[in-house]
Amino acid sequence: MSLPKVFITRPLPRQVVEPLATRCDWKMHPEDAPIDPQRLLEACREIEGLMVAGARVSQEVLEQAPRLRVISNVGVGYDNIDVAACTRRRILVTNTPDVLTEATADLAFALLISVARRIVESDRYVREGRWHYWQWAYLWGTDLFGKTLGVYGLGRIGKAMARRARGFSMRVLYHDSVRATPALEQELGAQFVDRETLLREADFLTLHVPLTPETHHLITARELALLKPTAFLINAARGKVVDEAALVEALESRRIAGAGLDVFEQEPQVHPALLALPNAVLTPHVGSATSETRLAMAMLAAENLLAALEGRRPPNPVNPEVFA
Repeated sequence: MSLPKVFITRPLPRQVVEPLATRCDWKMHPEDAPIDPQRLLEACREIEGLMVAGARVSQEVLEQAPRLRVISNVGVGYDNIDVAACTRRRILVTNTPDVLTEATADLAFALLISVARRIVESDRYVREGRWHYWQWAYLWGTDLFGKTLGVYGLGRIGKAMARRARGFSMRVLYHDSVRATPALEQELGAQFVDRETLLREADFLTLHVPLTPETHHLITARELALLKPTAFLINAARGKVVDEAALVEALESRRIAGAGLDVFEQEPQVHPALLALPNAVLTPHVGSATSETRLAMAMLAAENLLAALEGRRPPNPVNPEVFA
């Protein structure tokens, strides 16, 4: 019996590839760079399994993959995959939740601290040789202690942010389409509020929602106008959740105090005005970028892939209705 053919869109660590090598006929894109769309089309023509890291799987790709049975995404977000088209074809899609929760929350909270305390500006001030003496009225930031953290989306990462906020004695408000249980609210010290109250009362608004048609441009000029002038926006979710042009305008006019962004609307392109704004801290979509977390993500993706190819239910199906 021949081994199932698999293609991997990025070079992954040896620990990940070795289990696949004994149970699959595998090939891997050799560069840690986006794969050319035509190369992806060609690679998918004979495969049964596709492991995706930073590649877009469109309906056009699926049409060139008649034998494809499973797409294993190395990441928790899967807006890079046409899941609806996969479901119609009964192609299983899997992702890697849980393993990146803490690392992503660490990064989001690091953005929060960095923009509040002007860490990047201060670092540049020292490196550029401008620190000649101590000054009373320079590089003043904002306290975190006792302030209000507004969590938009109390999923895995939103909960992790709420737990971190407790260490700073922050008041935690949250809004979600589904309210948490009273026990969880008590554990997190989090209070459920409506959307407008969250926006009006948050000193730091942190976004933790998936990208869906409903959450596209969740934050526009209207929402930004409801924030306090002293408020900060943190986004480590998906760039298209925020209307980036409206955010730039709010930052330039000091309608809000600042923003910490790990994701962008048209990434890797960044709105040119953001690059010049001192009240924005920008990182290149590195929420899960720790050695421990990236390895755990890839290992889980491999486990999902092998389970599906071998007729077992994988740990993390995105579209479990294909089993029906």
